Amino acid sequence: LAASAASASDSTLRQVAAAIGANHLPPAPRQLLVDISAMVQTDLKTGIQRVVRSILMALIKAPPAGYRIEPVYSPGRGEPYRYARHYMQQMLLAPFDIADDAPLDTQAGDLFLGLDLMMHGTQQNAAQLQQLRARGVQLYFVVYDILPVLQPHRFPFGAEPDFAAWLATIADLSDGLLCISAAVADELAGWLAQHRPQRVDPLGIGYFHLGADIDASAPSFGLPDNVEQIMAQVASAPTLLMVGTVEPRKGHAQALAAFDLLWQQGVAVNLVIVGKHGWMVDEVARDLRNHPQQGKQLIWLSGVSDEMLLKLYHGAAGLLAASEGEGFGLPLIEAAQHGLPIVARDLPVFREVAGPHAHYFSGLTAEALAATMRDWLDLLQKDKVPASSGMPWLTWDGSTQALLATALQSQWRHVIHPENPLS
Repeated sequence: LAASAASASDSTLRQVAAAIGANHLPPAPRQLLVDISAMVQTDLKTGIQRVVRSILMALIKAPPAGYRIEPVYSPGRGEPYRYARHYMQQMLLAPFDIADDAPLDTQAGDLFLGLDLMMHGTQQNAAQLQQLRARGVQLYFVVYDILPVLQPHRFPFGAEPDFAAWLATIADLSDGLLCISAAVADELAGWLAQHRPQRVDPLGIGYFHLGADIDASAPSFGLPDNVEQIMAQVASAPTLLMVGTVEPRKGHAQALAAFDLLWQQGVAVNLVIVGKHGWMVDEVARDLRNHPQQGKQLIWLSGVSDEMLLKLYHGAAGLLAASEGEGFGLPLIEAAQHGLPIVARDLPVFREVAGPHAHYFSGLTAEALAATMRDWLDLLQKDKVPASSGMPWLTWDGSTQALLATALQSQWRHVIHPENPLS
């Protein structure tokens, strides 16, 4: 056909190919199309992409009955989704026999899982996602949190409208939204009650919990040159560990101010921060780098391997989770796996994850957190801090099965009914 119609554009040929494909359906099994667009284009090794990688590997290892796992991607701009076979061969060393990144060939009963977060690309591809759904492909998207619309002052300018537009897009298109905690599902349901999706059928909102076995998420290795000096300092006094990108909502400014008060009062305690320099925290980052205790009672490690993080979990006296907003709270579980006591802000999601296995605080001032830390250190000395070792947690295999059960069995926590159904 291409040879006989030399003047046909690529767009026209793609339309013809799609029409031919629609009339020659591929044989079973059905496809589970896992969107990994952001990771294919730029693998930043963020927390979300660590989740993407872990769940993708679990799906490949144990696909749901009757489905074939097919990672897919699109650069956005309305360009077609393609099979990510070349990426899978080169980056994850997955056993994909075909390396052709061909456009998707779908049929009714296939399932599209928006596992990666690619806000603009998803919005730009809304028309073709709608076409997939019209062909009988079920669409599901994972929602990690909705903090940019709940706490816009803690995110860069423009994040709130962009994120709201993405939420509106997936709420309009999806068969269901899969949140990483009941707390996020509740927040999303509340937001959608005020921003009704434009759809004719109900929208399910469910949740699952993330996995926490680092060994199953392609852990990274390597130790800093001064690892012995760091670990010696960690062992010199009770050390609180903070894990997560340094950004406004994570509570680093309050923590540093609180520990400043403790050090001024002669309290023997260390603070170790593990996390990259994020957005809107240049002043905090400057205070951390130039602090007189830097390298002594204060250590900021802007980037470490999973191997080093495990050493810190083993060596610290406790985990400090001071964040003012989270989607889940994976460091709490990782700390519990190593029997590390936890001091956590009293957030619904932290209560959901840790239950009675953490010591909670709610104050927002340096004085309030310093008082909490003094009380906690006293309890630690008396061996009376809440034990984290009994905290329940899932492997990535278990997390993936929970995600699949939520989607495939429609285990919805909330159902959003259309207020003004489209005719």
